[in-house]
Amino acid sequence: MNNKPSPIERIKEQSDGLRGSLDQSLRDPVTAAIAEPDQALVKFHGMYQQDDRDRREERTAKKLEWLFSFMIRLRLPGGLLTGEQWSGLHHIAGQYSTGTIKITTRQTVQLHGVIKSALRPTMQAFDTLALDSIAACGDVNRNVVCSANPAQSKLHEEVFAYADKISLMALPKSRAYYEIWLNEEPLTPEEKQIQEKDPLYENRYLPRKFKIAIAIPPDNDVDVLANDVGLIAIEEDGRLAGFNVAAGGGLSTTHGNPSTYARLASMLGFVSGEEKILKVVYEIMTIQRDFGNRSDRKLARLKYTIDRMGLEAFKAELEKRCGFSLEPARSYAFTQREDHFGWSVDHTGKWHYTVFVENGLVKDTDRYPMKSGLLRIAETHKVLFRFTCNQNLVLSDIDEYDRSLVQTLLDGYGLSAHTEKASRVRRNAIACVAFNTCPLALAEAQRYLPSLITRIEPLLEKHGMQDEPLHLRMTGCPNGCGRPYVAEIGLIGTAYGKYNLHIGGDKNGERLNHKYRENLDEEGILLELDNLFGQFRTGKQAGEGFGDFVFRTIQH
Repeated sequence: MNNKPSPIERIKEQSDGLRGSLDQSLRDPVTAAIAEPDQALVKFHGMYQQDDRDRREERTAKKLEWLFSFMIRLRLPGGLLTGEQWSGLHHIAGQYSTGTIKITTRQTVQLHGVIKSALRPTMQAFDTLALDSIAACGDVNRNVVCSANPAQSKLHEEVFAYADKISLMALPKSRAYYEIWLNEEPLTPEEKQIQEKDPLYENRYLPRKFKIAIAIPPDNDVDVLANDVGLIAIEEDGRLAGFNVAAGGGLSTTHGNPSTYARLASMLGFVSGEEKILKVVYEIMTIQRDFGNRSDRKLARLKYTIDRMGLEAFKAELEKRCGFSLEPARSYAFTQREDHFGWSVDHTGKWHYTVFVENGLVKDTDRYPMKSGLLRIAETHKVLFRFTCNQNLVLSDIDEYDRSLVQTLLDGYGLSAHTEKASRVRRNAIACVAFNTCPLALAEAQRYLPSLITRIEPLLEKHGMQDEPLHLRMTGCPNGCGRPYVAEIGLIGTAYGKYNLHIGGDKNGERLNHKYRENLDEEGILLELDNLFGQFRTGKQAGEGFGDFVFRTIQH
């Protein structure tokens, strides 16, 4: 392995605790962008510099700078906002961004189109709501996700608390965020040495992003095995006994680079007790810090570290650093990963309503004013807002006597009809942002998938599959943000209007799919799916899902 650090590594080490020249970049009136090294550092503060790719050609022809702006992503472990925070987010989005609130596949929200001069006001507005974007991006632990709906399990509250504890444990110690965005008094060099000493990240941070998910069987709504660390809650005698720990999941690949691959996490064992649970997660991160590839960012995720070390050697190193051995993994079973749409009630008598949000886009349309309706619901102060890893929204913790009020508002703004009338395949589908803002996108995703599903739905009806719990996911590039490699049907962009078709993932997220056809246009996709659906109709076994059928019958 080449040991020469990548340029990003030098930027991190020389960044003065993630400060770089961000303050100067933000004050530069000549350009809407920030300096190139700062574009890497600003990710650690929860944002990306982007531009409107729809207008690149036009602006280049006019010799104008590209239309730069920023995406800001919040840190929301477990994906929870109060009604007051949602109301504030609604108004911040309207004042400083495009107005659309985007629910992400990591159980948080992001705003697009924030111009440079509005960055500080936006961050300060978030701070008044007790919200931040620290470490929502960058080579650190990202937003910690967990099963979203409290009605799924009486363990939910305890598991949700672990998401917050892990997030706090893994925050960088640098005060740069507070100095740059919130006008905190800068630390002296002597104060930095004391207050910013960071045993976890040191001055190197991690080689690449790091993702942690917590699942509560039998639901795998977080796709737990697609994460660097997956914690699977084990219930025994009605209580949380501890977690099975898996490590090494990750889905990003690169077209044409066989050294890159999608991988599901490998099971390491079982651990119980808060101190030991947090210690295991912490030391997995330190192993990745010390052994991860810092030369080639395409090979820098934990999955490559584990495969290079060997699973047993990795586990031995982990147990040495922890000072204790993991127990054998305990029995569990996943049976589904769909969101529970509509009403559900938890063991305390609280009600929860899951709203379908297509591709996570919260905005007002001619058909249904979703953004306005959710603001009105938030203003009742009767509801909490929880985001799912499938880009939907749970209106949660509603008292019995407030349920009719919420239902009236859901009906009045068309949100209940929107949720109930959507087909099963549409409600389960996921798409990444892709065009027009993602710089990695090769093809469309969230702007295109709804219309493609409109053409797929008649094929499902033709073959009697409209009630199948089918998971279809689309991304504009092979980076895997929409988790297409653990879908029964994955569409991964290769060029504008062209996609690789992957099939054969299982309905519970415990098996990767495989590439079946390359570079298909829309008609090619529909032709292949029509053929596959026909084979499924005539050849499936009793109780067999589509993904299991094609895995069993089609060469892979």
